[in-house]
Amino acid sequence: MENIRRVISVIVMNESSVLARVTALFAGRGYNIDSLTVAPIPQSNFSHITIVTKGDKRIIEQITKQLNKLVPVFKVMEHEEMIEKEMVMVKFSVKERLSDIAALCGAYNGGIVNVGPDIVIAMAADEPRRIEHFLEATQIFNPIEVVRGGVVAIER
Repeated sequence: MENIRRVISVIVMNESSVLARVTALFAGRGYNIDSLTVAPIPQSNFSHITIVTKGDKRIIEQITKQLNKLVPVFKVMEHEEMIEKEMVMVKFSVKERLSDIAALCGAYNGGIVNVGPDIVIAMAADEPRRIEHFLEATQIFNPIEVVRGGVVAIER
């Protein structure tokens, strides 16, 4: 069977050790997490965990079933119709062509977010596949450091 990329959204109680239990479930079964983000849901006692993983249909079903068995888990959603975004920040030397960096960032819903005496920091926020393209395109500007934020997703 084919390993396909999947996004799993998990609504959990916002309490200590929940994230450790979710990640232990993956580690204990040898499943890899490609991306993981967590944030509290405003005006509630819940948090939203977004997990990007790969697996065939059977593995994804097994992951979903196991997540549903965890006590602090309220809801698990695995859908193909998700809107996904990822943010990345990239540090460059201020000696690089700033106008070209700014134009590139603009094409990926981003811009220059900080300029110091020696460095410039740019960011982009777009679909994960487009962030990969953005990072490939930044290579001509000799990036010093790259920090990716992880995927966030919401059901369409």
